[in-house]
Amino acid sequence: MLIMIIKMMSIVAAHILLTVLLWRRFQGRKLPVHQKILIGVIFGLCGVLSNHFNVNYGHSLLNIRDLSPLVAGLFFDPVSGIIAGFIAGIERYIIGTYFGIGSYTRIACSVSTCMAGILAAFMSVYLFDRKKPSAIYGFFMGAVVEVFHMYMVFLTHRRDITTALMVVKNNSIPMIFFTAFGLFLTSLFLQILAREWVNPFTYKSLDKVHVSQKFRFWLFVFTAGVLTLNFAISHMMHTQKAVEDANAKMETSISDIVTQYSHLKSFDEEILEKLEFHVGSEGTFDIIRNRSRYLAGTHKGYLVSNEVLEAIKKNESSDYFNMIFYGVDSRCKIVSLDENTFLLVTLPLTEVFDDRDTRSYESLFANIIMLAVLFVLITQLVKNIVVDNLDTVNESLNKITNGNLKEEVSVYDSSEFASLSNDINQMVTALKGYITAAEKRVEQELSFAKSVQASALPKNYNFNRDDFEIYATMDPAKQVGGDFYDFFFVGPGKLALVIADVSGKGIPAALFMMRSKTAIRTVAEQDYSPVEVLEKANLSLCEGNDEKMFVSVWLGIIDLNTGVMKCCNAGHEYPMIRREDKSYELYEDPHAPILGLKKKLNLTEYELIMNPGDSIFVYTDGIPEAADVYESLYGLDRLKKALNETKKATMKETLLAVTKDIESFTTDAEQFDDITMLGFRFLGSEP
Repeated sequence: MLIMIIKMMSIVAAHILLTVLLWRRFQGRKLPVHQKILIGVIFGLCGVLSNHFNVNYGHSLLNIRDLSPLVAGLFFDPVSGIIAGFIAGIERYIIGTYFGIGSYTRIACSVSTCMAGILAAFMSVYLFDRKKPSAIYGFFMGAVVEVFHMYMVFLTHRRDITTALMVVKNNSIPMIFFTAFGLFLTSLFLQILAREWVNPFTYKSLDKVHVSQKFRFWLFVFTAGVLTLNFAISHMMHTQKAVEDANAKMETSISDIVTQYSHLKSFDEEILEKLEFHVGSEGTFDIIRNRSRYLAGTHKGYLVSNEVLEAIKKNESSDYFNMIFYGVDSRCKIVSLDENTFLLVTLPLTEVFDDRDTRSYESLFANIIMLAVLFVLITQLVKNIVVDNLDTVNESLNKITNGNLKEEVSVYDSSEFASLSNDINQMVTALKGYITAAEKRVEQELSFAKSVQASALPKNYNFNRDDFEIYATMDPAKQVGGDFYDFFFVGPGKLALVIADVSGKGIPAALFMMRSKTAIRTVAEQDYSPVEVLEKANLSLCEGNDEKMFVSVWLGIIDLNTGVMKCCNAGHEYPMIRREDKSYELYEDPHAPILGLKKKLNLTEYELIMNPGDSIFVYTDGIPEAADVYESLYGLDRLKKALNETKKATMKETLLAVTKDIESFTTDAEQFDDITMLGFRFLGSEP
């Protein structure tokens, strides 16, 4: 047996090695027709080699020929499996019919090998969706194919069932196991190489287990349980009937022998020695005299062995008993013929249970095939009727939950799914209504917030002074933003200019904008320098800022009497400065961190000397980051160009021209950020 196991495992290893090499060569590709044929031919030749390189075991030849078409069809292509199956199957029939190699089982072997290729193709397409089967599925598929193979031996030898039973008893376990184990290992290795292997024994919470997996598991358990119970009951009944038939057969023989003995016992022993009877096909009878020798029967002339004498003594009063009689496990009965003479009748247990074993093997194989067919058919039906529809519904629900409320569930294959689809669609319709109403309320709230925000910005640009000109605009995006500008006097002849951009959108940004504007103005009106204003405003903004919001700020305070402007930039855009009769240029002033995140900041203050006619233009990032429909950005170069095209214009005209240029650039593109700008021109001291 050990030699057989080693040889069979070597053949399995060779199959796996070939499969791995071919899989590495063709993995991840859609195979053209000629490659499908090539793979089919290669595995077909493997099946042919299996026909000729068999393993001799118990006067029979073992092979795993069916493994080749199974591997080709399941792991490469259905067409390859069919080709491999027919090549190996037809060759098996030819060598059995015309060359006498395994001629007894040629039909069963040929049919099963062809069917292996067809089954692999069918399962690959309809059950596994052309994906690699798991190792567990591979094991069961290999086992079922070989069970069919053994069943075909019975079906094709109904007139010689005894020999068929002998072949099946000898070959079934090793061929079923090694074919199944070969397919198991092949699937396992390929899944590991493809990094698709998942430990089937890893615990999964119930919400991670697919309903199809649960159904297949319990279907297998209950179906296998019912068929196993059916087989066990059937086996018990066949066993009882076999025993009863053997007893009846032996009783008939005993009756005949006793009758004949009664007629001849008065004659000489030489006459008795000539008694001849048949007990079944291979049974024996022996007349034992004086518990020492066989007077007549199968073993006449022999001395009775001690083992037989012990058995006679032990079972003399028994009805039937089993013992090993001359090396044969037999059913026996002892009958007393007279005071010193006994009749021992035996019937080999193999003969007793041959019919039972045949029926049991056929019943077992039929049950396994029936289990496999029922499992596949029911699984496929449930998949088509329930699981696929559930997947369709879940796919639509995922789209809906991801925000696509235009998705409609349309599964109407049954009343249950039709009701489910209608309920979900009605729910989505109602949800649309709620969302529309909510959007209207939000729009109203945002509109109100925008109004409040806009009302907080200064709109009076006339100060009854001739020493400066100022104008500012804020064009908000659809959402409420955090941009703001401000300008106000902080003392006699001192004007503060502020432009800022708060992080985020919506109501939180608007609230933080109001808070920032108030903090900066409150501190600035106390006649602090720009650095001090931003430092104190930052401390105020850091308090209670759990959401970690922040604001970038540019602050300039100009002394209108001297033209000296003290400035501080906390993470805001660089200003544009234009000297009289010159062009606007980007002024890269010193930058400091934004406000609201850290209490200690390293702020830098700088001075600008504004001469009469000089202008400064500050803005938020909504201008350079404005995008057209192609997602191209407006940029600083275009902004500078637009400013320089309006050198002689008033600040109001300049800002409106910039706004118009931005609109012409973005055209129909949606505005995603506020566009805020402030322009200041110094005209000189009052006379």
